[in-house]
Formats: sequence, C-alpha cells, structure tokens
Amino acid sequence: MTFKTLQDQAVVVLGGTAGIGQAVARAGAAAGARVTVLGRSAKAEGDIDGIAVDANDTASLAGAFARAAGTGKIDHLVITIGSRASPPPFASLQRGDLEQGFGTKLFAALMAVQAALPHLAERASITLTSGLLSRKPTATGLLRASINAAVESAGKNLAKELAPRRVNVVSPGVVDTEVWGAPEDRQAMLARIGAGLPVGRVGTPEDLAQGYLLAMTNGFMTGAIIDIDGGGLL
Repeated sequence: MTFKTLQDQAVVVLGGTAGIGQAVARAGAAAGARVTVLGRSAKAEGDIDGIAVDANDTASLAGAFARAAGTGKIDHLVITIGSRASPPPFASLQRGDLEQGFGTKLFAALMAVQAALPHLAERASITLTSGLLSRKPTATGLLRASINAAVESAGKNLAKELAPRRVNVVSPGVVDTEVWGAPEDRQAMLARIGAGLPVGRVGTPEDLAQGYLLAMTNGFMTGAIIDIDGGGLL
C-alpha cells in the first residue's frame, strides 16, 4: 500500500517533544494523522497525544508502544532521539563517552524499533535520524560521525530484514534547535554557519519535517538516506 496521504494514519514520534521531532509531530497532525509523541517529558499538545517513556528501558518502550497502538496498528514510526552532549576530543575520549553516545542514539533506536514491531502495520514505515557528519569528516567529529554512520547502515539493513515494512533515514545538516543553546546565544553562530552553505542559511525544524513526511508517504522509498542539509555535504 502506498500512503499518498497521512489522513487518519497512526504516527508515533519517539523524541517528539522538542526540535525536529516536535516539528514532525505537528506536521503530521496538520496532515490529518493521529499523532502520538513519546519522550521523557511527553504530554498531550492539542490534537497530539503524549506518552512518557524512558527510551533506554525496554519495558518502558514496550508499554509505551502498546498504549500508542491501542486496539489498532501503528502506520508510521519516526525516531529522532539523540544526545545533546558534545563529545570530547579523541585524545581524551573515554569508553563511557562511546557507550553513552551509541546508547542514546543507536542502541535506543534499535530497541525502540524492536519494541514497536508487534504493533506496526504490515506495510508500516520506520524513519531513523542520522546526521551529515556520517559522511563529512571533521577534526573533532569522530564519535558523532561513527554513530550516524552506524544509524545509516542499520537503516539499510533493516529495510531488507523488515520488508515489506519500509525503513529510511533522514540525515539533517545544521538545524536551528535548542541543541545549539538558548536562542540569544546561538543566532550569531548559526548565521555564520549558514553564510557558508549554498542556500545561505541553516535549516529549521520545519524544513526537516518535510523530509520525514516524504519518507512516510512515498510507498516506493525504502533503504534511502534523505539528506536535508542546505548543501552541507557539497
């Protein structure tokens, strides 16, 4: 089945309480979907339901997905969780930093997909989140690059293993969210970064939300990496 519209579709967004995830949830609701957001501080917002969950606890995830599905099935699962902590330079990187980084963004996402499986429709979509550092080496990006590359590889493998369910990955560039600090602290920095991009600005959560909606509604798309980075990889 090809979902050309989200009208009356059940969408669950893990990490949907802020930033990109929140924009996805709002865009999905505006498109007519029945949206539930999952997160530590998740709560209802207008037509969007909220369920509090600990993404690092498998029992908590299982219970949250069962509640989100209710007596039906989940048509689309979006995962936007990630760590906000800045990793240290490689010379001072500790095993705990690796475990925390991979645990928060990769391991929790995989456990969430596994917990959701009993509640996903036969041809549901799953959309993961990586980042442009997966394919843009930098002097200080080793940990984030490794995690994002692992997410992209996981997405492609899951697209094969979980078929006919579809699995895609959205790879954001620099986006104006709270990850970069309070608004008054980040605007000048983001303006400098944006000036160096082909489009002349950094992204907004709403820019990214359109990519997730594409992954949900295009029934012929699976195993794809959707770059939305303002030309950051060029």
